[in-house]
Amino acid sequence: RHLSSRARPKRPLNAYLRFLRESQPLYRQKHPEMSILELVKKMAGAWRELPPSEKQVYEKAGQADWQKYHEELAEYKAQLTPADAAALREERERQLVRRRLFQKKRELTVLGKPKKSRNAFNIFVSENYPESQGASPTAKMKNLYDKWQKLTSSQKQTYLQLSEDDKVRYENEMKSWEAKMVELGREDLLRATTRKAKKKTTRTVKSKAAKSPSQEAKAKLKLKESEE
Repeated sequence: RHLSSRARPKRPLNAYLRFLRESQPLYRQKHPEMSILELVKKMAGAWRELPPSEKQVYEKAGQADWQKYHEELAEYKAQLTPADAAALREERERQLVRRRLFQKKRELTVLGKPKKSRNAFNIFVSENYPESQGASPTAKMKNLYDKWQKLTSSQKQTYLQLSEDDKVRYENEMKSWEAKMVELGREDLLRATTRKAKKKTTRTVKSKAAKSPSQEAKAKLKLKESEE
């Protein structure tokens, strides 16, 4: 019998997440005006101030859940055929890649990374999509593509110029953003071309520093010459 990954036992919550889940209804009742983010921040503060004896209650409950989880997981794995196991490994790897991409995208959004520049056709689409004819998004896009193909060179030039302006906007915003990332110690988020240029500049500066004598060395040399 083929087993899907949906049948796999779910990992239990840790003590902190268990506290959040159990406390949320009470905090929601006390603070109905708060957003979910504000509630979580408030509950996180309450968790930090919780006495160790009360935290231990959640930790012990979590340990019991983990024991049950490991038992159910062992039972689940024992039913898998080699083909099932291989298929599930591949599925988990795909899920991991998707999760990492999502987390990366969310992190860049939080850090305020500028939106990429749009080409001329994309600008044309964004301006004309609401009025475009078509029963589905695919039909609308086909209709817009046909219209784009029929535009004269002078008509397209307007969108080409807007695209060039957007490239300038993007480049300027990215330079400011990357400078901020360097200050934050997040050089891993810089574009490859920026990292390459930065390394080249660093090597050039070091090379010049190595070739030219320091001020102290120059002073010693002049003193020696005057003594002679």
